[in-house]
Amino acid sequence: MEDLDWRTPSICGSGNNCPEVAITADAVFIRSTLAPDAPPVRFTHQEWKDLLDGIAKGEFTI
Repeated sequence: MEDLDWRTPSICGSGNNCPEVAITADAVFIRSTLAPDAPPVRFTHQEWKDLLDGIAKGEFTI
C-alpha cells in the first residue's frame, strides 16, 4: 500500500482513541489511532460521501 497522509480530527487533540483518515485520488481510508498497524478500511469516494451524509442525517445510532 502506498504511503498515506493520515489526518486526525482536530477535536481529538492529543487523544489516542480517534479515527484517522487518509484521502487519495482513488479512495478514502480510515483507521483507529488505537490500532495504526491494522489494515485500514477502504471506501470509494461515493461510499465515503454516503457515510458522512448518513451520519449528518442521524441514520446511525450507538
